[in-house]
Amino acid sequence: MPGLIHPTAVIADGAVIANNVSIGPFCVIGEHVSIGEGTVVGPHCMIDGHTTIGVNNNFYRFCSVGGMPQDKKYRGEPTRLEIGNGNTVREYVTINTGTAQDAGVTRILDDNWIMAYAHIAHDCQIANHTVIANGVQLGGHVHIGNWAILGGLCAVHQFVRIGDHTMIGGTSTMRQDTPPYLIGAGDPFRPVGINSEGLSRRNYTPEAIAALKEAYKLLYRRNLKLDEACEKMRVLQQERPLAHDALQVMIDFLAASTRGIARS
Repeated sequence: MPGLIHPTAVIADGAVIANNVSIGPFCVIGEHVSIGEGTVVGPHCMIDGHTTIGVNNNFYRFCSVGGMPQDKKYRGEPTRLEIGNGNTVREYVTINTGTAQDAGVTRILDDNWIMAYAHIAHDCQIANHTVIANGVQLGGHVHIGNWAILGGLCAVHQFVRIGDHTMIGGTSTMRQDTPPYLIGAGDPFRPVGINSEGLSRRNYTPEAIAALKEAYKLLYRRNLKLDEACEKMRVLQQERPLAHDALQVMIDFLAASTRGIARS
């Protein structure tokens, strides 16, 4: 066991702690927990459940990670939490394990920034490079795409999907799926356009951004049915070959939606 563990920390037999892991005062680490190299666990954190944590993560004080799902159907099944590499998890964040009614795992990938008092419920799937701001509440089974940004105090209904590169303003409520690339806010969430600035910072070409703006108009400004909008996006792919892949992400997301999309 590495030598960066405070003597007041309680680490159960069976926990796997890699080299160079720092565990602060009064932490509790459960028997089914694995923590990768370079991870820092601040004071008073609780990490339990069947939880696997990768390398170079930083958990600030008073986090509760790997707790049982807040789901009345849960009967103690050995469901899991998997956290990748390079994530920052700020004070009082709560992250629950999965349920047997879904894939059985809550999963957070790499390089995410999860701010104070956020809650990530059972079976959520968080991709890479997201920002989940203070007080964001994610219901069960929520999927968040790469580079998505959720402003403070957003509430996301269970089973909602939020696409890549979206930017959601603070205090928004998300009751339906939000397609990739959008920016907006409100209760309920109302899209106002494409996240052009974010896409530009991530090296999307002007041609791709222009095509996505056209796709937005097809979806939100032309009074088209969803399948009609998707068909016209496929035509747009042929007209704008440099934007083909970016448009395909939008088309695939829309085709997979089961809750309907936010179109207020």
